[in-house]
Amino acid sequence: MIIKKFTPYIFLLLSCLMNAQSELKGSITDKNNDPVAFANVILLNSQDSTSVYKGTISEVDGSFEFEKLEDSSYLLKITYVGYEDILQKITVEGDTRLNSLKLIEDSGALDEITINARKPKISREVDRLVFDVENSNLSSGNTWEILRKAPGVIESQGQLMVRNSSVQIYLNDRKIYLSAADLKNLLESYSAENIKSIEIITNPPAKYDAEGGAILSIHTSKAIAAGYKGSIEGSYTQAIYPKFQMGTSHYFQGEKLNVFANYSYSERKEFKSDDSYINFIRNGEPFSRWETDFERITNSEAHNVNTILDYNLNDHSALNFSMNANVSPNRKFDNDVTTRMMNSQRQLDSTLITKSGVNYDESNVALNLSYNNSFENGGELSIATHYTIFDRDRTQGVNSRYFNPSGELLNSIDFLTQAAQDINILTGQIDYSGTIGNTTFSLGAKYSEIDSESGINYSNEGDLEDLYDNLSDNFVYDENIYALYTSFSHDWEKWSAKAGLRGEYTNRTGESLSLEEINDRKYFELFPTAYLQYNASANHSFALDYSRRISRPRYESLNPFRYFLNETNYNAGNPNLVASISNNFNLNYTLKNTWFFDFYYRDHGKSPETLVFQDNENLSIRYLSQNLLGSKGYGIDIFHGFSFTNWWYSQAFTSLFHQENTILAVESNNAEVTREVEGIQAYVYNIFTLSQDGSFEGTLFVQYVSDFLSGSYKLDPMTTVSVGLRKELWNKRAELSVNFNDIFNTTNTRLTSDYLNQSNSYASFEENRNVQIGFKYNFGNFRLDDNERSIEEVERERLNP
Repeated sequence: MIIKKFTPYIFLLLSCLMNAQSELKGSITDKNNDPVAFANVILLNSQDSTSVYKGTISEVDGSFEFEKLEDSSYLLKITYVGYEDILQKITVEGDTRLNSLKLIEDSGALDEITINARKPKISREVDRLVFDVENSNLSSGNTWEILRKAPGVIESQGQLMVRNSSVQIYLNDRKIYLSAADLKNLLESYSAENIKSIEIITNPPAKYDAEGGAILSIHTSKAIAAGYKGSIEGSYTQAIYPKFQMGTSHYFQGEKLNVFANYSYSERKEFKSDDSYINFIRNGEPFSRWETDFERITNSEAHNVNTILDYNLNDHSALNFSMNANVSPNRKFDNDVTTRMMNSQRQLDSTLITKSGVNYDESNVALNLSYNNSFENGGELSIATHYTIFDRDRTQGVNSRYFNPSGELLNSIDFLTQAAQDINILTGQIDYSGTIGNTTFSLGAKYSEIDSESGINYSNEGDLEDLYDNLSDNFVYDENIYALYTSFSHDWEKWSAKAGLRGEYTNRTGESLSLEEINDRKYFELFPTAYLQYNASANHSFALDYSRRISRPRYESLNPFRYFLNETNYNAGNPNLVASISNNFNLNYTLKNTWFFDFYYRDHGKSPETLVFQDNENLSIRYLSQNLLGSKGYGIDIFHGFSFTNWWYSQAFTSLFHQENTILAVESNNAEVTREVEGIQAYVYNIFTLSQDGSFEGTLFVQYVSDFLSGSYKLDPMTTVSVGLRKELWNKRAELSVNFNDIFNTTNTRLTSDYLNQSNSYASFEENRNVQIGFKYNFGNFRLDDNERSIEEVERERLNP
């Protein structure tokens, strides 16, 4: 029975081995019979002119070669910038050599290509907005810069946001889950020239994890030619202190094996300062005012390694392995805090001077293995597993001194904390997609297991020994999530519809060993999604969609430990945090594929946030992780991309919105307080082509953000103006760039929490104004597209606050 079952496959294998393996050779010249190097040479299926069989590029002498071809008929396509395409039918019978192929110069090609390059294509699909930037002027620089220019995306305090909420980043359908700082560093090391498109998914379908908000999905260009390419690059940034970054990337594609490796190293010295105040209130009137000046100098270095191995088992199946490692050894924070304590008449009572030093050692390693198979009936199967190892060791020493107005020492407080956190994440996932008639469907399952253990120890010195000993603790957290999903989509002549359902069962346990408290939570939730699109005509399109999502607390937020700036100012986690459910609605209208209008309403429910509360009795302030009582927002987003002239492309985004958060004011007799704003977000991004061949470009970016909410804080308006220049050198082998960021130093802003008996505020100053010089050099067959990918898993998002 076994032999009979595999007989067809044995005959198929033998027939493949017996088939003739032939070579095809040729050469390419221009009208002067000079060889043309780096032209794209593609073999297409003669029965389907859109199906690529093999591809390569011409060598320096204009020659090209294909090996191991089956004797058959093909379409040969040759393309090169500034020349007309060659498309001709050829027949391979044994080793074949073609006559020299001569490219004909296209007199209008340069202008046409330059114009097209300035217009990234934008299209509306049933469940997402697709921003196609391949070969456009946006494809210079790095991936982080492209994301900042995507429709509806705003950068705020180093994080990318859509509709005032943080986003999830996917790269080639695999999610990147790092802390905000590590994510920015990673994306800044990825070249934008390999980005094909950015998808903005405000309501993610059932295939994606129900956790989180909007998704920015990055897709890279797919390689079609074998060979090797590499690059080395570096950048120097001068702000108050200098910063350096350097890296190298290497990519090789063979017949079966593809290898990508990237290493980057950054060394940074950063300055941050805050000026803040607290008006302590008694009987409705301020009785004491504290004004604080905070300065922090951070010294850090980071090593990042990415490795990807793709092995094609056959034409239909492949194995994929990837590793991402981030190591930040000996990161140091030196904090100087001066607090002037005054009475209601602003007369100085005392001064508190605190110096603290924090040392971090952190490592984050992610391993991924997947198997993908495409079936002859069009179905696709994917099986993937993921493992994360996260370790952090943190030591903090705090030295506080109280002085009277005459400068005499009143008392002192010294304490030391040592903290560690170890997190292990294991996931497994299986997905299948196929068609039933004209309906496309997908289904899948996922399991994730998260084990986290953290501890903190306090030791005291000085006048008040044993002050914080009772805060030492160990916290153990375990979480298991089981998920199933299915979705269906169908297209008609003018209508498109898609619907899905995802179910997730969560079992989590948090235990404080010193407090002997255990928090168990078990729950099951369904997450439906629905999309409907109507294409009324070539110029008008309408879409309506809905999704139900969940926001789980970050691991750090569940940790009950306290981290002190000084003894009157600290952060604290909350093991009693619960996940929140959100309901999201969008109504979209697209005009001529150049104007995009998006009306939205989002009810985020009891989302977990970090809230600030001042204790008017004990004269202290704390940042507490807490569930909101309610959170919602609505508004309209408008995006438009256009060309003023052949050398000036611009894209503009405007968002008019209402946002409100309802909190439980724990320092105001547990009153319910609603904080709300009406605001606007807007930006204009301009690209100027400064040379006829397009190798010299300039950019101008202007962004304005009015008041908006962050937890219980209201943020004052902020404005950012940045300009840049980019020059390609040596026939695109090198690139030099200069960027002047936040020219007027107006990105930093003030945050204020002012309601009932709460009155506190701080203005944060970071080194947003800087000059950055970058240089990149390509070697090997650098015109190859690559498939840089990062395979990360959903649970990694909550590693850092």
